[in-house]
Amino acid sequence: MSGINQILLESGTNELEIVEFAMGPNKFGINVNKVREIINPVSVVPIPHAHPHILGIMELRGEVLPVISIERTLNTAQSNEPDHEKFIVAEFNQQKFVFHVHNVIQIHRISWSQIEKASDMYQGEDNPVLGIIKMDHSMILMLDFEKIITDINPQAGITIDKMQSLGERERSMKKIVIAEDSPMLRRLLKVTLNEAGFSNLTFFENGSDCLDYLHSAAKKEGSILEEVQIVITDIEMPMMDGHHLTKRIKEDATLKEVPVIIFSSLITDDLRHKGQMVGADAQVSKPEIEELVKMIDVHVK
Repeated sequence: MSGINQILLESGTNELEIVEFAMGPNKFGINVNKVREIINPVSVVPIPHAHPHILGIMELRGEVLPVISIERTLNTAQSNEPDHEKFIVAEFNQQKFVFHVHNVIQIHRISWSQIEKASDMYQGEDNPVLGIIKMDHSMILMLDFEKIITDINPQAGITIDKMQSLGERERSMKKIVIAEDSPMLRRLLKVTLNEAGFSNLTFFENGSDCLDYLHSAAKKEGSILEEVQIVITDIEMPMMDGHHLTKRIKEDATLKEVPVIIFSSLITDDLRHKGQMVGADAQVSKPEIEELVKMIDVHVK
């Protein structure tokens, strides 16, 4: 499998395609939208004093890319079938990475509603598993690849340092609702948005719970904009993704006036049209937190 022939999914259908890959006996998944191609392993140049999860660097069509060992990341045993090992070339958060896995199995087309969120008993901020897909007699674990990258290089994620470019800011009581499934990113968003002056934040772990909250808020007297001034949503979330959430908001007569900003690692030139199709007021790529703050200022007076 040298490349990925993606089926273009209609935006807002709450569907996705995943690449299923194996690490030992366990099966994991990565969103096809993150995958650029899948290749056989090539020569890797080790980097002295690199993070232990980094195997080294490789060259691919003139680009030098870091190679990350999912084996080391998950602390799993070495493969018994090295001939099956693959490199998954991925792009998100405006960067490219190569993930070394034991085997690539197949592509599945599923609904986000089929993905159950990880239990609080074993999720936690240190666990890279965000969701679970039940497939026949097996389970596929959806990994938090943003966390994997941030654990290696914290500066690649959302940091307070990036708020400094905005200068002095006044405190704001704007009511902001945020749908984000990653515990790590919820914490980072809370810290950085607080630093930017926003303290009235309400978080949800998926689009479904967020939409229920908005419907409840819309039943109160007065305009919905008195209860919620803006919604910020990730795209990849169990139960209901951010594109479908945005579509449901914009098609609802009582909710459509609420501005929606999509804040996701999947905001690229190739995928931006999906957010436009569902009516997003703005789209910002992670980890550009300062740009997110600017968009909040633009869309909420």
